[in-house]
Amino acid sequence: MKLQKKFCLATLLVFACIILYRQPQLIINFEQMMGKLDIDYPSPDTTPGIMFVDSTNEMAPSALTICSIESAAHANPEKPIYYFLVGFNGNLSDYPDQTTTFQILLAMRNVVLLPLNLKTLFANTPFDGWYQQVIPDLEQYWVHVLSDACRLALLWKYGGIYLDTDIISLKPLPFTNFICAQQENLANGAALGFSQHHNFTQNCMIDYVNNYQGEIWGHQGPLLMSRVLRRWCKTDDLDEFVGAKCNGISYLPSTFFYPIPYGEWEKYFEYWTLEDIRATFAETYGVHIWNFLSSEHQDDINDWRGALLEYFFHKYCPRTFKAFYRKR
Repeated sequence: MKLQKKFCLATLLVFACIILYRQPQLIINFEQMMGKLDIDYPSPDTTPGIMFVDSTNEMAPSALTICSIESAAHANPEKPIYYFLVGFNGNLSDYPDQTTTFQILLAMRNVVLLPLNLKTLFANTPFDGWYQQVIPDLEQYWVHVLSDACRLALLWKYGGIYLDTDIISLKPLPFTNFICAQQENLANGAALGFSQHHNFTQNCMIDYVNNYQGEIWGHQGPLLMSRVLRRWCKTDDLDEFVGAKCNGISYLPSTFFYPIPYGEWEKYFEYWTLEDIRATFAETYGVHIWNFLSSEHQDDINDWRGALLEYFFHKYCPRTFKAFYRKR
């Protein structure tokens, strides 16, 4: 009996020592993460990767945004994941309200947070004159048209892959020079991949400025991609190139990134069986959640037990799911 007590005490002592040892280590690791931007990390100038953009002036990324970045980082561990934020000044310590967000993002070795200076980004591009003249306060869809411009300028200047912050990655992205069909005869720019200084992205920037109509929803986004791609492929029917290449650009089927059409976005909040999930998303590399339509429902994910979106969060961005939903 005495031997058993001694063994228990010894076990507790060892456990206590481990806790005391690991606690300062955890604190040190987080302090190192908070100072991560001061270290020499990969940049788009030298290492093309996967890029996300927050075109708002705020520093309050949603759970879906963090999930999108986390899932891309896990699915593509060999690629740097760049998260550009217009409202970020480069100093993490200035945003104490976002400690949880930084913990999730910087715990992944291939995620890099970067401030996005718009004047610098648009310099020496067709956007330069447009940006100096446009009046954001008069633009109905400013955040969206600005995002459309940022992705094109980033791809042209650096090359790589761009993903919207409401695309949850399911598989690695090995593609180069690609666009994905959204629906019949319509392309979408939520998932794009191009080499540096590609003529197609330059053509898109020129069309963006010459035919700018920011008051029309999608005119600078999917409609822009579609009209430039038609000229590039010399066709009025984009569907004839779905699943094929057109002058060096792969036109991917909608199942790759838009398996659920925008008009059926509510399906993400419905119950799905595993069999249905596997059958529907077998060829899918990233699911577009259509945040513009679904954002008001995302906070209620815990009320939708077994919902498809809950499944994607739990499986592909577990850190985000635990931080934002499991505690509720």
